[in-house]
Amino acid sequence: MNDIALFVLLGLGAGAVIAGIAMAVVVTYIGSGIINLATGALAMVAAYAYWALKSDYFGFTLATTPAITVTIVVSALVGVLCELLVFRPLRTSSPLAKLVASLGILLILQATVLLWFGSASKQIPSVFPTNIVKLFGASIPANRFWMAAIVVLIALAFTALYRWTRFGLATRAAAENEVYGMLAGLSPNQLSMANTVMASALAGAMGIVAAPLAQADSSTLVLFVVPALAAALFAGFTSIGIACLAGFGVGIGQSLMSYVSTLSWFPTDRGNPLPGVQALLTFALLVLALSLRGASLPTRGELVEKRLPAAPRPKRLARPAVVLGVVGAVLLVVLPFGYRQALMLSLVGVVVCLSLVVITGFVGQVSLIQVTLAGVSGFAVSHMFVDAGIGFPWAPLAGSIAGVVVGLIVGASALRVRGASLAVVTLAGVVAIEQFGFANSKWGAGIGGSPVQQPSLFGARVGADAWFRGLDGKVPSPVLGFLFLVVAIALCLLVASLRRSVLGQQMLAVRANERAAAATGINVARVKITAYGISSFIAGTAGWMYAYNFGSVSPARFGFLIALGFVAFAYIGGITMVSGAVVGGLIATEGLVPHFFQTILGISGNWVLLFGGLLLIVTLIQNPDGVAGTTYRKQQLKKKAALAASKDRPESSLMPTQASAAAAEP
Repeated sequence: MNDIALFVLLGLGAGAVIAGIAMAVVVTYIGSGIINLATGALAMVAAYAYWALKSDYFGFTLATTPAITVTIVVSALVGVLCELLVFRPLRTSSPLAKLVASLGILLILQATVLLWFGSASKQIPSVFPTNIVKLFGASIPANRFWMAAIVVLIALAFTALYRWTRFGLATRAAAENEVYGMLAGLSPNQLSMANTVMASALAGAMGIVAAPLAQADSSTLVLFVVPALAAALFAGFTSIGIACLAGFGVGIGQSLMSYVSTLSWFPTDRGNPLPGVQALLTFALLVLALSLRGASLPTRGELVEKRLPAAPRPKRLARPAVVLGVVGAVLLVVLPFGYRQALMLSLVGVVVCLSLVVITGFVGQVSLIQVTLAGVSGFAVSHMFVDAGIGFPWAPLAGSIAGVVVGLIVGASALRVRGASLAVVTLAGVVAIEQFGFANSKWGAGIGGSPVQQPSLFGARVGADAWFRGLDGKVPSPVLGFLFLVVAIALCLLVASLRRSVLGQQMLAVRANERAAAATGINVARVKITAYGISSFIAGTAGWMYAYNFGSVSPARFGFLIALGFVAFAYIGGITMVSGAVVGGLIATEGLVPHFFQTILGISGNWVLLFGGLLLIVTLIQNPDGVAGTTYRKQQLKKKAALAASKDRPESSLMPTQASAAAAEP
């Protein structure tokens, strides 16, 4: 019991940071109706800013109090920029567009920090006393109690602000119904700005408070938003007090899991405790919170709510498929090996984006787990080769099926939710699978990579080492590219045919209004499960393509940041169209377009993520339909204009034969 009490007290530190970020998420949602997934990234920016001000990075050093003040001001200014440049222009957009915009902010902040400060972690200077408190016969750092006390005081202050002040009453009134709030003289924009600034300042404070627990790097504090979202869900995104208590509960639960992992009966991996159990606990708590809450997150009475972009019905399939196949095959032969490799990775990216078109574009479910499902498939292919000697084509088929199984498990856990709720669940699923599955040497690759045998068919090699090496005679072989091209075109035709089918129409009906779809006799649960299965199979196919392309599978290629990046690329291309998936694959990380810019301009890596985040936000604001959708819409407008012009043209202007035909019509 003393050990349990000790770990409960040690968990106060992590619980305080989780509770603080959860309260920032709730404050943002109360003020603007936005689930800001970049809240943890704001804490990361504050941590770097505080370190820089205390370590002479800018050529000067500030004392503790001025450094804290400047850091919180910087965090608030970042919040102001996010509100003015991103959230306010998207005020009347769909909730999914707002949530995806927060992903764009996260990508921008991460890429900016990496470009500015580098990838090396920094030790955040601690603002708390370093003395030790003796309790239960053990030594406990006093900073845990200071962290908890500060967060509790902040929670009490925010609770009093929203309950007993005119500002709090106005915020709650606007959150319930913006129309009535405006009639009462309230300004939703001003209230949203004020709450966003407070939430950003609070997130910045958590970046400083987290000093005893975390270093300033590009992922640790960012991932604190996942357990914070679980705490915010328990609070219904409305209660500061419950968010605070739930945050402490999650932190203490994670600490107790650390204690349990030290016991003799706990499963081990190569002599070490099984990794990722804290992330798995967070995922389970998120599912529990959604089960307790019911179908979805609370909604707001907004002036206008736009839906996702239109999903036009494909009219021609054969001609685009033939053109894409011929052009792709020629490029695979004539391009030098570097561009050939980039084109093959673009084909893999097209497949990942196709899975997002099905689950998000057709059904309206923002799933962030597609890249992770690809990783599940890749590791399944690797272990079938290493452990059982099974290769092509049975291993790829099994890999795709493995992606379906995991996808259905995650999808079934969120079957009663939609939209932003699914995004929250799948975000936790990404972290849980990455830390619990991929980091495990039995199921994943541990800290290294896992090999994959190059494919062969009827004794002939069809992998990267095949006999035909293109015009330059170098690997990877175009033969593997031909295989990827066939798979990508087949899946494009599958998704296009799905849109034209009865099932595709049912998916769009579910996306538009689940209750109305159910009223017309559509089995909403069946449609969702089918969509999860199809999109997971497509994502799993991308996984074994990745595996054969690189000859091994590494957790780094299916990480948290990569998953968010692909959501951005799919939205930029056009999340509701097959042609949008093709555009998304071409601009995806390590794809053909980024490789061109890297070769010609030296732009690569974090710059691509930065531009991807910026392009995502610009696309959501200026061209919500994406590149492909905007092109399609312009083509339709031109056709309508030409048709209208032909109808308005007088008979005298027609050719003689046309005039005779017109006169002969009844």
